[in-house]
This record gives sequence, C-alpha cells and structure tokens, in this order.
Amino acid sequence: MANRLSLETSPYLLQHANNPVDWYPWGGEALALAKAQNKPILLSVGYSACHWCHVMAHESFENAHTAEIMNAHFINIKVDREERPDIDQIYQTAHAMMTQRSGGWPLTMFLTPGQIPFYGGTYFPPTQRYNLPGFADLLPRVAAAYHERGNAIQEQTQPLLDALAQRNGVDNAAELSASMIEDGVAQLKSSFDARHGGLGSAPKFPNEPDWALFLRLAGNDDKARTMVVRTLASMAAGGIYDHLAGGFCRYSVDERWEIPHFEKMLYDNGQLLSLYADGWLLTGQARWQEIVAESIHWLINELRDREGAFYAALDADSEGVEGKFYVWERSEIQALLPPDIFPAFAEYYGLNQAPNFEGEYWHLRVHGVDNGAPQFAAERKLLLEARAKRIRPGLDDKILTGWNALVIKGLAQSAKAFQCHDWLETAQQAMDFVRQNLWQGGRLHATYKHGEARFNGYLDDHAFLLDALLMLLQAEFRQQDLNFAVMLADSLLNDFEDRDNGGFFFTRHDHEQLIQRPKSPYDNAIPSGNGIAAFALQRLGHLLGEIRYLQAAERTLVAFSGTLKRNPAACPSLLLALQEWLNPPTLVVLRGEHLQSWQQQLAVKFLPHCFIIGLANQVTTGYAALDKPKVQTVNAWVCRGVVCLPAISTLNELVMELC
Repeated sequence: MANRLSLETSPYLLQHANNPVDWYPWGGEALALAKAQNKPILLSVGYSACHWCHVMAHESFENAHTAEIMNAHFINIKVDREERPDIDQIYQTAHAMMTQRSGGWPLTMFLTPGQIPFYGGTYFPPTQRYNLPGFADLLPRVAAAYHERGNAIQEQTQPLLDALAQRNGVDNAAELSASMIEDGVAQLKSSFDARHGGLGSAPKFPNEPDWALFLRLAGNDDKARTMVVRTLASMAAGGIYDHLAGGFCRYSVDERWEIPHFEKMLYDNGQLLSLYADGWLLTGQARWQEIVAESIHWLINELRDREGAFYAALDADSEGVEGKFYVWERSEIQALLPPDIFPAFAEYYGLNQAPNFEGEYWHLRVHGVDNGAPQFAAERKLLLEARAKRIRPGLDDKILTGWNALVIKGLAQSAKAFQCHDWLETAQQAMDFVRQNLWQGGRLHATYKHGEARFNGYLDDHAFLLDALLMLLQAEFRQQDLNFAVMLADSLLNDFEDRDNGGFFFTRHDHEQLIQRPKSPYDNAIPSGNGIAAFALQRLGHLLGEIRYLQAAERTLVAFSGTLKRNPAACPSLLLALQEWLNPPTLVVLRGEHLQSWQQQLAVKFLPHCFIIGLANQVTTGYAALDKPKVQTVNAWVCRGVVCLPAISTLNELVMELC
C-alpha cells in the first residue's frame, strides 16, 4: 500500500512511496501531527542518485519490522535535498555542530515536534557495525530519550539554536582588500596535489568554484596556471570522466581521479563546461575542446527534456549495484575490438594493468595524462553501443532552476569560445523554458515536473540564473534576456537581501518560517549564492549604470568581510566578486553593422576580466549606458568602472587595449 509520498513529484520521494514506513513529505500536516501526538520527528534527507540512500532504504525503510518501530514512535518525514535545500542546509549545519563531523546523505535527524534537532547522523546500518548502532535498536532508545528527558533535551538544544542564529548575525567587519584574495589563494595552493591535480586527497571532488578563481588568475600567475592545467588534464584523463559517452561523475573515491562515485550530476557538468571552455581559451589544449563537445552531446542525449530544459541526475546504481553500467570485464572489450587494435587500446586505457574496480572489473581511464587529440574514436563508439544494451541507471527527471542555470552558462560560454551556434540555441531554449515555466506571476520557482512548477525559488536559483543570463548576453544579445536579468536582480534586492546587515538570505522574505534562515558565504559543490549574486549584480550594475545593484554587491562583501579575513579559501566566489569590486571589469559595447567578425575574433581570446556585448544598429535596449551611437561600420566603447575611453573604430586597436 502506498504512503503519502505517492502524491509527490520528486523521483526520490516516489522511490519511497511503497515503503512500509508511514512517510510524510515536509509540510503542515506532518508538523501539526507531531505536535498533536507529542511524537518526535524522524527526518530523512537524501536524493535520487545517492548510493548510500539506496542502501539504507533497502536495509531499513523496506524492512517491515524496522518500519513498524518507526511508525510507532515517530512522525517520519522524507525530504529531497534538491527540492528543499533550505531544510537540508539547516540540518546539515545542525548535524555538524552536534557531532563535530561532516555530514552528507542520507542525513538522519531526530527532531522535537518544534523542529529542533536533538540527535542525528547520516547512514545507520540495520545492525551494529562500522562503529555505528543498529538502526532498529537505536529507534526506541531515541524515542524513549525524548519522552523521558524532555526538559534536559530542551536545555541541551538551546545552545544549538543560539549558534544557528548567530551564524546569520552581524560579523566583525574587516576592511576589504586584495590581501584577502592573496590569502585565500595561498591557502588553496597549499592543498594542491602536484602529482594528480586537484585539492587535498581522497575522496577528491572537482571543487569547481576554486578552479573558477584560479582560472581568473592564471593569465598572470604561473603557479595558478600550472595548477589549473594539471587538474583539468588529470580529470579529463581519469575515470571520473566517462570516456565513452562524455560527462563527469560527481567525485573520485581515490586521489588519482581513477574510480568515481558513479552518479552524474547536472550541476557538476554545467560548471565543468565553463572550466574546460576557459581552460581551452587559456591553453589551446585540443583534448579539452573534445571534452566540451562530448559532454554537451551527452547532456543533450541523456539529460535534456524534450521541451529544452535539463534533468537533474543519473543514478550511480543500475540493477541495484553501484557502477555496474560503466565497468567492464577485459574479455568483453577484447571481443568487441579488432585484434590488431586491442593491445594499443588496452595499454592506453589501462586494461593491461590489474583490475581497478573491486578487484574484478576495469573502469576506463587514460593511462597517464593526455592533452593531445582524442584517441580511438571508432573503438569507443563500439563500446558505447555495446554499453547501451545494458540496463541503464535511474534518471532523476525533475528540472531544477539553479542547476539548469549552471548548464546554460556552461553552454553559452562553450558556444562563444568554440563558435558553435547550435550550442547557443540549446542554451537559449533552456533559458526560454525557465522563463516561461518557472517564472510565474513575478516569482521564480525552484523545480518543475509533470507540468507543475513548485517551491519558492531560492537565492541560488536567482543568482545562478542572473549569472547565466549575463553569459548569454555576451554570446548573443537578446532583449528578453536583458529584461529577465533586470527582473531577477530586482527580485534579489526586494525578496532576499538582508536590509539591516547586507548579504542575501537563502530564502525569500515570505518563505515558510523554519528554525533558521540561512545566509551563507561558503562555496560547496555548487558556488555560494551570495558570491554569485555579488559578482553578477556588480557586472549588471556596471553594464547598465545602475547604482542599486553595485551598492547591494558592496554590502554583501562588507557583510562577509570578517569571514573573508578569517577563512577566505572557503569563499572563492566571493573572492571573485571582491576582485571585480577592487578592479571593475572591462566593459566593451560593440555597436554597428557586421558585428560578427569582431565578436568571433574576440571570443577566442582569454579575456576573463572583460564583459563584451554586441548590439546591432537596429537594437534599442532602453538603457542609455548601452544604446551607443549607431555607425555604418563597427565602433567599440570601452569602460572600466566610471572611466570610459573614446570610441575605438578598429579591431586591432581594441585588441591592443584589452590584451
């Protein structure tokens, strides 16, 4: 018999709709019932592509005995962290404070009926192992503690509530300066793995926001350039990249990028398109252009909705086994390839080494770092066709606004760099879908599935979408994109800004009241909403001459200046915004007929500090800062902050000015 999750649209929640657990989605019904029955809440947070979420589901949530205990003692609430990142942020933070350990998914938290956490963890096994209590044994003990020690629990949780509230309070301000960027970069450089690329050791994540910062610096910092080149090359050669279909997995379980955690997330692949496109502009590495092309092909073939937007993720598991879809027996590959080709293929992809997955299978990776032309295209196609006959991993087919924005930016950036109008059209179609389906009544929504837009849009949705629109405008000017950018910027200021202290809350002013209203400066697997908001508002403010946007960005930097002083390495997106606050971007408005030649020649140059927009004579934007005088040929107007140059009438002169 299905539980209440059967009425939801989230693929993750629907995975649990037939559990014997009496699950509720987060909402008024469940929260009111917990208070009415004086039962603690068991909050379980995960997502559809999460391997250990599947493991705990099979071991515990599908077990009738365990479900009976859960139903007897708790109001059980299941949350998709991708739909409700507001709830996930709060309880991940609470978990870290309570346990002094990093969190993750599944997140398992026990709350009072007032939503206050008093115990928790991540994955719990069915019986005691891994130095963890058995879940079925733990449940009645937690429930008994709540009922027998209620006053003590209330006293113990008050410091936690105070600490959560303090995280959004007024920080000790510091003077904004270039030393914050220098200190953050130095801290990140100290954790660089010179042998394998990347930061830190196993498990190793792409850390895309960190590399966006290093790419910005790479033109003038040899160490930053070396780090970027090594990391992008190592990831492209490693098993974190799918050498048959394209696209990157979420992270590597080892420091060598060899064996991934096999889920493929939209947010990673969008950001990595941007990094590899910029990396190609910086270095001209031929393989990186192919990485971009292969990854876009994979995104369009496997994650694109027929209406033009993109789905959230592919699962790590197929047939209940992590990685089964992707790994090979050596004999399978040998049978598929011509005998005269197999030895070279085996050497190139490591098949002549010992099995690298569970001691039995091979997962393809380039043996060594390869920056050259793509190898074995025909042979990879044969393997891809054979792999397509396997049972596929599960697809999370909900559409997330913020993650689509990251892909739209990556597509637009790639289209501009590689002069591919098909990719630009793909990006524009995705943006049009978001504007038409997720922007309703002057309000942005966070998710879309089965024709229904749901949940208030979060800070990240607005900030990432604004940033994507600015990249689209550089690839090709469309008036609707500029208009949408202004609406999003105004929504950031009206609906999210902390008007007393600066910065932006994660949720709207009229959002559901939770035990905390997060306002974070930190980057994680996705960039900081505050960092991207400050960066994008500055660029839009300079572009349109709109002081409100510039002031809001500055207030954000000031609000987090204490954090930038203490821990700048944790805030690379804010450091990018700070860099452009200290040295405003170079704005270039091209005006006239036959703009394409100028735009094409500028697009292939590595100019990360420039914002270049082309306007044909027939375009009237409605903004005086953009509507330059019309000319028969092409003129360029160049501004840095409030300082503007006379019109430039030759491309060579413009290139000399910018480079």
